[in-house]
Amino acid sequence: MSERLVRFGIAMEASLLREFDDVVEARGGTRSEAFRDLARGAVIRSKIRRGAEAVATLTLVYDHHVRDLTERLTQLQHDLGSRVRSTLHIHLDHESCLEVIVMQGRADQLQAIADRIVALKGVKHGGIELYAGLDENQHHGHGPEAAVEHHHAAPAASVSAANTRRKPKKAPAETSGRKRKPAKIS
Repeated sequence: MSERLVRFGIAMEASLLREFDDVVEARGGTRSEAFRDLARGAVIRSKIRRGAEAVATLTLVYDHHVRDLTERLTQLQHDLGSRVRSTLHIHLDHESCLEVIVMQGRADQLQAIADRIVALKGVKHGGIELYAGLDENQHHGHGPEAAVEHHHAAPAASVSAANTRRKPKKAPAETSGRKRKPAKIS
């Protein structure tokens, strides 16, 4: 953590503190980290209500046999243009598909889009997860329009992937005696 931590006191009922400590113990970590998580969550929810720039994942389970539903979902995504950043589609069984749509834009608009999609006939389940902790003054693009050279850190392991062990990738073998310059990432 790069920013200086500030200590402060919190007053709460003893019974609530005992229950909170049980939650902290069950998930691992410390009271301080649990309170920081709660504070970050409250700040993000406030930004979402104000329509801040956000990213979202919309998760759908739908019956792909419902007439025109697959085509309507595809058309809605095309209509959203660059706000749809990525999609993942999985066939769950003979009737059901899982689709995850990653979107970026104003939080209130993303929520309205999600509400519209989840309300379509044939959608069995849908939910949106919004994150509005982005720096609104910085655009982060890739490709020719990206003006700043930069490098990405290795992705952090998610909680669901915590038990997955991957072998580190081996560096490509040098084919000549001279060293290669690192590839420019834009």
